[in-house]
Amino acid sequence: MKGELPRRLTGLTARLGLRRGTARARFTALYVALFLLSGTALLAIAAVAASGGSSSSQAAPDNGTEQPATPAQAQGRIEALEQQLAQAHDTQSQQILIGSAIALGVMAVVSVGLGWFVAGRVLRPLRVMTVATRRITADSLHERLAIDGPGDEVKDLADTIDDLLGRLEGSFDAQRLFVANASHELRTPLTTMRASLDVALAKPGPVPETTATLAARMRTELDQVDRLLESFLVLARTQHGEFTDTGRLALGQLVLTAVAGRAEDIAAKGLTVREKRIDDSAWVWGSRTLLRRVADNVIDNAITHNDSGGWIGVEVRAEGGGRDDGGTVSLVVESSGRVLDQWRVADLAQPFRRLGADRTGTGRGSGLGLSIVAAIAEAHSGSLELRARPDGGLRVAITIPRTDDRATKAPGAETDVAR
Repeated sequence: MKGELPRRLTGLTARLGLRRGTARARFTALYVALFLLSGTALLAIAAVAASGGSSSSQAAPDNGTEQPATPAQAQGRIEALEQQLAQAHDTQSQQILIGSAIALGVMAVVSVGLGWFVAGRVLRPLRVMTVATRRITADSLHERLAIDGPGDEVKDLADTIDDLLGRLEGSFDAQRLFVANASHELRTPLTTMRASLDVALAKPGPVPETTATLAARMRTELDQVDRLLESFLVLARTQHGEFTDTGRLALGQLVLTAVAGRAEDIAAKGLTVREKRIDDSAWVWGSRTLLRRVADNVIDNAITHNDSGGWIGVEVRAEGGGRDDGGTVSLVVESSGRVLDQWRVADLAQPFRRLGADRTGTGRGSGLGLSIVAAIAEAHSGSLELRARPDGGLRVAITIPRTDDRATKAPGAETDVAR
């Protein structure tokens, strides 16, 4: 029987549509329902007691000292007194019940406020835990909930989440350390293999054509592996938050430098570069090395996965805010090409995700370019957006918080950026 009442109240709140609300609203409804049930039971008991008292009072004998003149007069007087006493008792009982009902209504309204307050106090630690947990990401696993209080169920839950975050932090650190160490250690045998090829080809005497062809192919593959390992290192360092060369940078200058450095590749494929808009006020704060890598990767991607005779659109613009109140800087690179599926384009920000046979990792591609861009943008509190163009090709948009450009427009500032 003890478990029936909570189940019935839970069913009542569900029927009233409170199950979809907050836990605080459900707790408040539960408190009010319990109060109303207990108050109604109290009124019922009072009504039963009042009716019992009225019945007993109706049977009360007359103990008056005055003697009636005749038996008939005495009997009539007794009946009249009994009727008056019963009416007075009924009136008093009704007044008590009405007053109790009014008091119950007033206390029901008060109980809503008290229930809401008590439920909020009970759920306050859970709200604190929710806010802290949402703030913790893969880049801030070192943070903990650190909930203070008595050793109750809420404290046990917070400690369990902290232990889980500790294990996740250890796993992420071990993974990043392994990738960084493996990438670094593999460079030594690659260097040795490349040196061995050079020594074999440099020996006196004619080199067979098949040997020269095989050596050239191996060198190409070694260069590809070297680029892949470098990408692994950049990705691991970015995810670990290792910034050693931060400063204010003109993002437009970085993109123009990346385009100029690939003039031969652009000419070899017959591509046309369209500089739509390059804002001089598009300054950001971040790592010079990593943001240069962002510009290089998006331009390389636009060249590698483009059609011969196609085009590349470059735009760098400052949006929102002003010189002193923030805003963002957007780098947009569009390219021509075949029509792509948008639901598959979104996966290109993940490592080793490619589309079709033209994204097989051959040539300069490694399958990590856009994933590195996404990681660097996130590390700079920015974002990466990939969209398939309706006419074919890809639109890559990187958004990074803007910084004040007045301190950077000192003599030699742009020289430092392009260095």
